[in-house]
Amino acid sequence: MSPNDLQRRLRAAALGLGFDQVGFAPASEPPNAAAYLAWLERGWHGEMSYMAREDAVRRRLDPGQALPGCRTIVVVSLSYARLDPGIPEGTEKPVVARYARGRDYHGLFEERLAALAELVEELEPDARTRPYVDYGPVLERDHAQRAGLGWIGKNTLLIDPTLGSYLLLGALLTTLEVPPDDAFTEDRCGSCARCIDACPTRAIRWPRGLDARLCISYLTIELRGSIPVELRPLIGNRIFGCDICQEVCPWNDGAPAGSTEELGAARPGGADTAARGAMPGRPVPPERMLEWAEELLELSDEAYRSRYRETAFARPGRSGMLRNLCVGLGNSGRPEAVPLLHRCLEDRSELVGEHAAWALQRLEATSA
Repeated sequence: MSPNDLQRRLRAAALGLGFDQVGFAPASEPPNAAAYLAWLERGWHGEMSYMAREDAVRRRLDPGQALPGCRTIVVVSLSYARLDPGIPEGTEKPVVARYARGRDYHGLFEERLAALAELVEELEPDARTRPYVDYGPVLERDHAQRAGLGWIGKNTLLIDPTLGSYLLLGALLTTLEVPPDDAFTEDRCGSCARCIDACPTRAIRWPRGLDARLCISYLTIELRGSIPVELRPLIGNRIFGCDICQEVCPWNDGAPAGSTEELGAARPGGADTAARGAMPGRPVPPERMLEWAEELLELSDEAYRSRYRETAFARPGRSGMLRNLCVGLGNSGRPEAVPLLHRCLEDRSELVGEHAAWALQRLEATSA
């Protein structure tokens, strides 16, 4: 099989597995390696210490450190555009990042990348592979741009001119040599700065300069401790993640809906899952922050993990989600939240109690 035939076979297989895009990049140092090192030097990764670990940095800069003999990076994407019921209206409703409203995408990528790896090894029995889905030391967006899947926008997200930026990325490293695709070299953001202007916490310090410590997604998902007091009012009712910089991006206007149903609408937490249209067997959140907080207060940490194990909500854990809900309730201006917040004050988690106390003070101040 010629190299070009090999590329065509793998591309067809990846698309046949349900990926929306597939591209091939050389296994060399990412083009934005210097920017990544400068980002770490500024400390903008916050508590994400795994990003700065010496061995992880080496592997991000040299794919051969992650897979010895690596020659090719196969980059794939899944679109989750318009697979949700839209942003809830009303300050009492919890806003959840679109990618988190369905099945946890990690397992979905792992299944499909494993199938693609089997084909690689079938085509070349001596070839080795290693899949990554954003939990490993791979700069996926850099490699995606080199694989021709789009350009990195001013909000640091990959943007495809047709699919927009609601894209999840995965990568399959392989020792098999596959001809690379042409890199996407255009910067189609132009003079637009909507994402920078719209960010309530000013996390995008300059084009493609994201200070994660200010990002609502980081604050509500990755941060394990207290959310800085000065940032809490800016979070509003965004309980898990944030899509503001994508919501205002003109490249997402008219983007086609993603076709992967598993990434579709799920509303976290009630027992009437089937009646509310979520996928069977997966919890969906209540429609109001009060209901969700009431549910979580009654759960042990183990029960929380069991209930949310197949969703993105597993990552911050029970205390992290209750912390976020306390902040949202404090920002809601709803006096009916006061009794529940008093219950949160007595929660076994000091983190929850601290944020409940802040929420009560904020509700008192806004109602005065």
